[in-house]
Amino acid sequence: MGKLQGKVAVITGGTTGIGLASAKLFVKEGAYVFITGRRQKELDEAVKAIGGNVTGVQGDVAKLADLDRLYETVKKRGRIDVVFANAGFGEFASLGSITEEHFDKLFNVNVKGALFTVQKALPLLNDGGSIILTGSVGSVKGTPAFWVYGATKAAIRNFVRAWTVELKERRIRSNVLSPGPTDTPQVTRQPADAIARIVSTIPMGRMGEPDEIAKAALFLASDDSSFITGIELFVDGGRAQI
Repeated sequence: MGKLQGKVAVITGGTTGIGLASAKLFVKEGAYVFITGRRQKELDEAVKAIGGNVTGVQGDVAKLADLDRLYETVKKRGRIDVVFANAGFGEFASLGSITEEHFDKLFNVNVKGALFTVQKALPLLNDGGSIILTGSVGSVKGTPAFWVYGATKAAIRNFVRAWTVELKERRIRSNVLSPGPTDTPQVTRQPADAIARIVSTIPMGRMGEPDEIAKAALFLASDDSSFITGIELFVDGGRAQI
């Protein structure tokens, strides 16, 4: 029997990278999964790649009407056991070049999106369920021109601290999963010299693979982590630890 047998999970940003790898693994472990993505073509391709026990719902987590539509779709199936607020966005901008648009874009997706993904799930989330937010080593490591992104991930770390206390009567566990640099399209589209600089900061000497992050997400989603809440789990090849 799979570790998520009979469970229902929602994974935002599930069309590529960590989200897609997690959706595939969750389904393999017995879950029915709802995934979201902003672009319908990529969403359809992800649903096809997952192969079964999955529903794709097009939408932008920064738009509350889209989240309402997501949960109306989920509600038709029943209740939720796992909410994985994974959708996120990052881009570089130095202190001198930062714009209001850049700031708002990152906070709208990474902070507002994560907050309301969870808030709107609560009426459907079973007691004893699991909330997972995708963080980043950027929340604890100073990275030039990437500090607004890092600030968004520091914000969601604080969400989990508060939710751990606020939701304890419902036995809902809340944790942050913080990857290091991972071999996803968002990272690998960077110039080769930039990727080399990134890899040089990782003690294990390589980037992580989406499947490796997905295994940690499965751990936090399943009963294997039944006595774990309020933590930030770094899956980063040691980058945030030195």
